[in-house]
Amino acid sequence: MAKIDRILVVSRSTKSCQKTVHYGISLARQYNAELFILHVEHNPFGTKGWSLPIFSLEEDYKKLLQEAKKDLDRIIAQEKTAGLPIREMIVTGEPTKEIVKVVEEENIDLLVLLSHEEWHLEHFLFGRTNRELVRKMPCSIFLVKKDPEPVAF
Repeated sequence: MAKIDRILVVSRSTKSCQKTVHYGISLARQYNAELFILHVEHNPFGTKGWSLPIFSLEEDYKKLLQEAKKDLDRIIAQEKTAGLPIREMIVTGEPTKEIVKVVEEENIDLLVLLSHEEWHLEHFLFGRTNRELVRKMPCSIFLVKKDPEPVAF
């Protein structure tokens, strides 16, 4: 069995990623591994490919990111004070490219990633990164299952 020395947790800056961070922390403690948490800030409302005037949706998306970041910062701070060293990285760009780049540059052994049933809005906001990552990843992947919660319309 390969030794797991470096674990990367990908956070899409959503509340659903808290579960993924918890798994990454647990695995890092179990394997005495170095833990990296990567926040990929992807702007689906940028000028590339979209010219829709959906200002309220863009503002809601920004608020969602801010709230999720606060929650993740709290979780990470608790673990750091408990003695687990965590290297946190924030990048902006296309998620698949940025994740593969960090995995290669940091010699990551295990990628921890949220795997959930994606709805149309999530495809719009985040793209289909899981499918691409599974094909392109040079390391093993640990997928954390998270089913979508019902949405009231």
